[in-house]
Amino acid sequence: MTFKPALIIVDVQEDFCPPDGALQVPGGRDIVPVINELLKLPFPLKIATQDWHPEDHISFASNHPPPNNIPFESTITFKNPIDPAEKPQTTRLWPVHCLRGSDGRGSDGAKLVPELNFPKEDKVHRIVKKGEDKRVEMYSAFADPFEKPAVKSDLAKILREENITDVYCTGLAADYCVYYTALHAAEKGFTTWVVKDAQKPVKQENMKEVEETYKQDKYKIKMVSKDEVLQKIKQ
Repeated sequence: MTFKPALIIVDVQEDFCPPDGALQVPGGRDIVPVINELLKLPFPLKIATQDWHPEDHISFASNHPPPNNIPFESTITFKNPIDPAEKPQTTRLWPVHCLRGSDGRGSDGAKLVPELNFPKEDKVHRIVKKGEDKRVEMYSAFADPFEKPAVKSDLAKILREENITDVYCTGLAADYCVYYTALHAAEKGFTTWVVKDAQKPVKQENMKEVEETYKQDKYKIKMVSKDEVLQKIKQ
């Protein structure tokens, strides 16, 4: 199949960025100039994702009773809503972030950062929202973490309809939403690349495990620099 790449910009939203984000990723805003350079390239498909949560989302620490409701520290276990017999998943609890709002317009924290070129220059083709179901955590832009997902986005369908062969992942956070999006992309058969200087982690110490997982035979995800992407896409 002819090489046809897509650029995926994961959750570059106000709540994940300093100085005012509710769930700031250190240096989160610093990757925007790199992503803007990638947006100038002739990717046939460019997609942004948005965390888009209801107020009663399961991942919000404030929706759980003490003492197990400390943001960044506490964890909870949750079942697959459509298959309770499946092995439960565990997720960390977070501050309230990226609210979709009752009117569906989204909170200020849910907005994509204005420094990105595409909101004003129309350089992104689609925006995929995720995390809308209160019952499950959904780091990946493709689906929740269950083997038989209760919630799926249209991302895989969009990529296949466009005959995409390769997926280039960027965004926030490198150790959560970018990570799980990349894993799911590889599992679905796309050759997957993570642009290492176009992402930032919540915790740098998590990246060793992330990078080791990428190297596993069932994923074979490659980490590349912006300059390597520039060279390959221009060709």
